[in-house]
Amino acid sequence: MKKITPILTMYLFVVLTLTNCQKLDVPKDTPSCVKKEIKKIKSKSVRNPPAVVWQYEYNDKIVYYIPSYCCDAQSQLFDSECNQICSPDGGITGKGDGKCADFFAKRKNELLIWKDDR
Repeated sequence: MKKITPILTMYLFVVLTLTNCQKLDVPKDTPSCVKKEIKKIKSKSVRNPPAVVWQYEYNDKIVYYIPSYCCDAQSQLFDSECNQICSPDGGITGKGDGKCADFFAKRKNELLIWKDDR
């Protein structure tokens, strides 16, 4: 019985660890803040249209755009160091926070890095 207990304990630890991990199907260089936002989205009800995360080049930097999901919510734009740069759109006016009003005109090299497929 003494030998079974450590083996059983280890088995339970491994099973619980593996079942609590959410595998995100995103490029491995995706910043942690973007992964965190995706995990937040996945913990809530499915959005209609489905939630997405886009990668762009903007002002010679790689950025990650998460569109707003409803009504007066603002979108989010992160750089690769997890700084939230601005909210390009959404909000009461639909024009975001005004800090990057040129985002949609200047963005390039669009790449879909995640779509909620639930």
